Amino acid sequence: MFEGLSTRAYPDPGTGGEPWTIGYGHTTAAGPPRVYPGLTITAAQAEEILKRDLNVFERAVANAVTRPPTSDQFAAMVSFTFNVGSGNFRSSTLLKKHNAGDFARAANEFQKWVYANGKVLQGLVRRRKAERALYLSQNYQQFL
Repeated sequence: MFEGLSTRAYPDPGTGGEPWTIGYGHTTAAGPPRVYPGLTITAAQAEEILKRDLNVFERAVANAVTRPPTSDQFAAMVSFTFNVGSGNFRSSTLLKKHNAGDFARAANEFQKWVYANGKVLQGLVRRRKAERALYLSQNYQQFL
């Protein structure tokens, strides 16, 4: 939804360095391949990596939720987890609120995750608005 294609590794926009990213938002934290400065891949390789990464984050969300989500809630949480990582998702108040059935407050947790290196990134603000809207089965496309 938010990750554009880059066939050349680039530094994290929030830090100007780690983690390095390639493809459709792939970082080493998601698994192979290890991403480093100078790495290049093809568009076809990026597609394969994205499929693997989505499987990783879909499983992470499925394993962490104890209250079955709607398909929109699940998709929003996968997008969120893809961006912040499985560990951050597992320890998040968003997950705690969702699992408690407090969906309105869980939705409001998305907007708290807009910082990189202590600064608000407008790309993250837009992404979190879309994820929140999707979680609530609202029109998320207005934020794309």
